[in-house]
Amino acid sequence: ALLRMNRSIQSEGTFGIMKNNRWYKRIVRKGMEQVRLEIFLVSIGHNLYKYHNKRLRLKKAA
Repeated sequence: ALLRMNRSIQSEGTFGIMKNNRWYKRIVRKGMEQVRLEIFLVSIGHNLYKYHNKRLRLKKAA
């Protein structure tokens, strides 16, 4: 139960960032495959943003 609680807290933060900081409010596509595609693309964008910021931080530190 403790591990499940920890996972829910971690993923909830990511969705909060996508919704509030990236202005992603709702899914616009219809159909399960299209919804999966949209979530996949938003997730890729989020991960690329994190990767870019990490590279910038490492570049400044060096």
